[in-house]
Amino acid sequence: MASPVASPEFSLTRRDLIAGLGAVALCPAWPATGSAQGRTAVVLQAKADRILLGPGASGPSGPETPVWSFGSGDLRFKRGEVLDVTFGNELPVAAALDCRGLDGIAAAEPLASRAPLAAGAKDSFQLPLRHAGTFLCEPLLGDGGTAPTRPRPLIVTGTSPVAVDRDEVLLIEEWRLRSDGTAIPAGNDPKDSTQIHTINGRTSYDISAPANTRLRLRFINGSPRSVLAVRLESLDVRVMAIDGQPAEPFPARNGALVLAPGSRTDVFVDAIGPAGTSFAILLHDGNQARSVGKLVVSSEPPVRTAPFPPAPPLPGNDMPAALDLKSAARFDLALGTSTDWFRPAEFKPSAASAFQAKPGRPVVLTLTNRGTIASVFHLHGHHFRLLDRLDDGWKPFWLDTLAVEPGQTQRIAFLAEYPGRYLIEQVATDWAAPRLVRWYSVQ
Repeated sequence: MASPVASPEFSLTRRDLIAGLGAVALCPAWPATGSAQGRTAVVLQAKADRILLGPGASGPSGPETPVWSFGSGDLRFKRGEVLDVTFGNELPVAAALDCRGLDGIAAAEPLASRAPLAAGAKDSFQLPLRHAGTFLCEPLLGDGGTAPTRPRPLIVTGTSPVAVDRDEVLLIEEWRLRSDGTAIPAGNDPKDSTQIHTINGRTSYDISAPANTRLRLRFINGSPRSVLAVRLESLDVRVMAIDGQPAEPFPARNGALVLAPGSRTDVFVDAIGPAGTSFAILLHDGNQARSVGKLVVSSEPPVRTAPFPPAPPLPGNDMPAALDLKSAARFDLALGTSTDWFRPAEFKPSAASAFQAKPGRPVVLTLTNRGTIASVFHLHGHHFRLLDRLDDGWKPFWLDTLAVEPGQTQRIAFLAEYPGRYLIEQVATDWAAPRLVRWYSVQ
């Protein structure tokens, strides 16, 4: 990996990263060839795999690191398709498929509706793709994992064209490597390990584009525990979508994005300048900034004589136009504690629900972090608005994931649109911390 390169304007602490979220809040799977009536067959296999992480503790070429995965590359489909998914588990532990950001699919909800698959088993279910956006498929595993698991991006394109020349996914992953080249799965003590970050499986990821190219970059934080900041130096970075839902476009402050574990941010950038102009991509983990790649203006002829004007908002996903907070059902949830929360392997659908909401009613959740470090909250089944401190408005975008500082209280609101049982998750921003789950219902 490239040597750490700090930028004076990109100096952050772990607390700055979490605070940055509040500021912003200001065998592989193969799609079937052909689909009838908007239905597409997809096979996903959770299995052992390997990745070459480049320079590391074992030599200049680096070792091949054992991992668990669903295969490589992006899964891409169109809004309105229904996926007939066959999920197979070739891992030595129980596994469940979790597609982060797909709202309202109660019948496919891991743990709450579908039990984890034993080793060697298969399951079939449907995933209707009602929203366009950037989503993420990842496993919910039982105990006994011996290798880290890699998430896989799921991209759902809209029915209306978007004026960009390129559409690229940048999956950021974090690794804790032992001296023998093996990696420590999250939920285990990372003592005496080396931290490495990759983008799309590479320790240095470069993008080349002709002058005046407009790129849609879909940044995904695939780290299971860390809040990360990514910055594109000297570029106008325009945020277009967060957690799979279109946002009112706004410029990223200093070109930097802050991403909680599992969260996604889509941006538009223009490759501007003469051939050879280079824009560094820096990654900050709360301790230091590292160069992880660059965007380079290629020597090819410009794609147009001048850059595009600022982009309008992305086509909407028919999210609720307003939330009536006065009539909302209100519930309190404590984070940073294991009380009433379960590890996935210990979860039982018969456990008491965290809360119950009636269909069509707004819900306000008060999230209080009682722990000593930041905790990340993830809501399944619905996207939410982050409320202002006085509970008199909300930020102009939707989220499904939020990091909450220790001792801090945040309030979120969503419309209980989709009947069924859904998970909620929390995890501390500590590599050794367990992933914890509960469930809620809309009925």
